[in-house]
Amino acid sequence: MILDALFLQLGYNATLVTIGAMLLGMAAGVGGTFLFLRKRALVSDAISHATLPGVGLAFMVMVALGGEGRNLIGLLAGAAVSAGVGLLIVNWLSTRTRLAEDAAIGAVLSVFFGFGIVLLTVIQSMNAGRQAGLEGFLLGSTAGMLRSDALIIAVSAAFTLVLVMLLRRPLTLASFDPEYAAASGQNVVRTDLAMMGLVLAVTVVGLKIVGLILIVALLIIPPVTARFWTERTDHVVLISGAVGGTAAYVGASISAALPDMPTGPIIVLVGFALFLISLLLAPKRGVLAAYLGHRRFQRRVHLRQGLLALAQGQPIYERLTLRLLRRAGWARRDGVATAEGRGRAGRALLDETRWQLIRRDPSFEAAAAHYDGLTPIERVLTPDQIAEIDARIPAPKEVTT
Repeated sequence: MILDALFLQLGYNATLVTIGAMLLGMAAGVGGTFLFLRKRALVSDAISHATLPGVGLAFMVMVALGGEGRNLIGLLAGAAVSAGVGLLIVNWLSTRTRLAEDAAIGAVLSVFFGFGIVLLTVIQSMNAGRQAGLEGFLLGSTAGMLRSDALIIAVSAAFTLVLVMLLRRPLTLASFDPEYAAASGQNVVRTDLAMMGLVLAVTVVGLKIVGLILIVALLIIPPVTARFWTERTDHVVLISGAVGGTAAYVGASISAALPDMPTGPIIVLVGFALFLISLLLAPKRGVLAAYLGHRRFQRRVHLRQGLLALAQGQPIYERLTLRLLRRAGWARRDGVATAEGRGRAGRALLDETRWQLIRRDPSFEAAAAHYDGLTPIERVLTPDQIAEIDARIPAPKEVTT
């Protein structure tokens, strides 16, 4: 059943929902990247919670006008207006008062969400307008979604994704280096407003699929996941979009195959699974890579210290050091250096002597900063500089009998 959903074999409506969720996930991943780079992730939380009063008020207005309260376009429009008001209040509080942005976000988030819950409670006592199911906007629900609703979400998600991609370059510049963006003539304030508008659009479109409580996860988890895989901003944007789209596609497919399972939490859990894989297995920033890098560094330190001990005729007491020297073919079981080991030990001792001279000479201060006991001196000094240092090494004293 789940395989059928993954291969879009559960019918037109389920296919439309799954594709719409994938487009939404891609838009959320790309748009969330700029929030992540600007260190404004909490703003998305305020926007999402600020949508709830708009949903409730839009339902009441549509019922009062004699219409059907659950019209999706009307509900999303109300959510957009409410979230826009909440965003403006956050911006006003953080720029016109002494409140920090996080405090303003906390105030708006709690007040708007509390007001929305009160409105939903009032709506549940109404006898008109098919009020049942509005709680699906909290955690997301695709069960029983009409074909027209699925089409609206899919088209809106695709349109939002196009907008995000069109504004990607100015958003990237403002997010990564706002000072340079302002110096180059870009209106950073206007760019920030555009970014907030895109986040608002992603939030509103995703209400029915992911829900207002969990949409922030779809905005933040993909860029955090992407950051493990690359150092380049443009690559973070692309990977984040791919992660968001994959999480939403797989989560919506599982939800379509198992209708009793909530859509939003499943999408978030799939996203977290991708985050966990990246955390553990990313080639440069992952836990496994860090562990293996630490092990390689330890082996290099043990080999270096072992070679210096062999060069100075000192016994090797550390078992790991002796084992590594034996594995490299530089020492025998009794700790005596092999022919190759004596050559390696001599070069290691020569390098260490050179470094000690460099560290005592103020004229080589910049080069001395690279000393870590492991870096070959040829990577830091030119051959002429090395020859100059070698000329200062005293010749070994002859032993007379």
